[in-house]
Amino acid sequence: MNSTEYLQWGVVLAALILFYFISPRAKSVGDFFRGSDSEKSEPNVLLLTSGLVISWIFAKSIANASSLGSEFGLLGGIGYAGYYVSFLVAGFVIYNLRVKGKWTSIHQFLTSKFGKNATRIFSILISIRLFNEVWSNTMVLGSFFGEANSTPYYTAIFIFTALTLAYVLKGGLKSSIYTDFIQMMLFVLFLGIIVIAVMPSFSNKELDATFWGTWDLDHGVDFLLLSLLQSFSYPFHDPVLTDRGFISDPKKMRKSFILATIIGIVCITLFSLVGVAIRMSNSMNSLISFSKGLGIVLFLFVNLIMVTSATSTLDSTFSSFSKLWVVDIRKKKVTIASGRWAMIALACLGSIPVFFNAEVLQATTISGTMVIGLAPVFLLWKLKTPALSFYLAVGIGLFCGIAQTAHWVPESWLWSHGKYADLLFINTVGFIATFAGFLTPYFILKWQKN
Repeated sequence: MNSTEYLQWGVVLAALILFYFISPRAKSVGDFFRGSDSEKSEPNVLLLTSGLVISWIFAKSIANASSLGSEFGLLGGIGYAGYYVSFLVAGFVIYNLRVKGKWTSIHQFLTSKFGKNATRIFSILISIRLFNEVWSNTMVLGSFFGEANSTPYYTAIFIFTALTLAYVLKGGLKSSIYTDFIQMMLFVLFLGIIVIAVMPSFSNKELDATFWGTWDLDHGVDFLLLSLLQSFSYPFHDPVLTDRGFISDPKKMRKSFILATIIGIVCITLFSLVGVAIRMSNSMNSLISFSKGLGIVLFLFVNLIMVTSATSTLDSTFSSFSKLWVVDIRKKKVTIASGRWAMIALACLGSIPVFFNAEVLQATTISGTMVIGLAPVFLLWKLKTPALSFYLAVGIGLFCGIAQTAHWVPESWLWSHGKYADLLFINTVGFIATFAGFLTPYFILKWQKN
């Protein structure tokens, strides 16, 4: 290894070891699975907000924001930031579920409304989501240390996963929430430095369509509309987000989700400026090669941004899966030990896909399209609908995801020639269809009663 690689490894290992030592140890089941054992020790607005934002600024989301900025200009970054409207949607829905519906968890809500089988299907969907979060984030981080399938690549993935697992095993969700705050502060600091560093790329240049993007369906607006549409369903299949909606006072929670919406949108849009700088330089650089070109110090800062974002996502994934398996599914013998074993199992299983071709894995990923059926389930929570409504809505969403993967929609049906034209079409039609499917049994029963 050369001196740059030694520094890179040193910085990353130092950060991961720091997270281990500052991570608190859970003293009770409440600490491990809920982040606190009483209302007096529940996360405050600052901790909850930082946890929400940094756990959703994944390593892969940072890479995607840069890529979209490079492809579509600032429009690409704004398009990706559209997904952070999910916080706003989830915050108000969960607030109503808790305050008006008196439910204490997503699983309790689904079981009481649609039955245990509906809850089991939902658990499968979010388990696949958590499984995919492991390999998809560690692969992005591994790419900073070596080419795919190389020894440095696999070594980085193994060490990163093992050290992140080590500190979250200490305290579960309590460790995740506490380190999230530190990770968020570091992320904001390094993001600020990187944005300042790329600003000269825009000086003495006309900020035309190369910077702003071309605002039409063929050049990125299709992705912006897609992200906003999926924000009405996407958050509900992410237990990392929804779990945090039930661990503090409802009003504090709602305020945190509103703040997280604003901060998340700003952070992702700002980081997309790195991609915009690549676009304006007329180069074909990747995020990795471009950041190396900024100099060793700034390259290390980019590495730290990736580490802080990836660790926050991974520790939240482990703690959420632990709660899902032990508290929501098994329910019996809720112990810290069983939660730790669940984390270890996910770390092992979720790392298996890194040894396979990423293109093959795309077919197995549950995309935002496949869960659009969750939108009517949660947005129309007040309606007294039969269990069939759940199955129709979720089933239609899954069908749309399959149709997307199999490319069943003819190009002649699409509204534009943009890169995401098929996704926008399927999601728009599917969104309407899921609501129709959800409401049909409701209106039939209402008609029969009258």
